[in-house]
Amino acid sequence: MTDASATPLPATPDGPDLGELREEIDELQEQSTQDLVSPTPKAVEEDEPTPEPTDAIGSEDWPDAERS
Repeated sequence: MTDASATPLPATPDGPDLGELREEIDELQEQSTQDLVSPTPKAVEEDEPTPEPTDAIGSEDWPDAERS
C-alpha cells in the first residue's frame, strides 16, 4: 500500500522543530508510566499527609496494670 510517487523519507530526519520535540520527549521519559496514565491532581498531592514511622507490631510494652 505504498505510493510509488511519494518522496522517500530521509534516513536521519532534520528540521527546525526537532530540538523542541526532543525536549518534550525527554521530559515525558522522566515521568513514570503511572503518572502519565493516571496523574495525581496537584490539590490531592499537596493535601496528602506525610507518613510517620511507627513501631513494629508486637514491640509495644503494655503496663501490667491494664491487664485484668
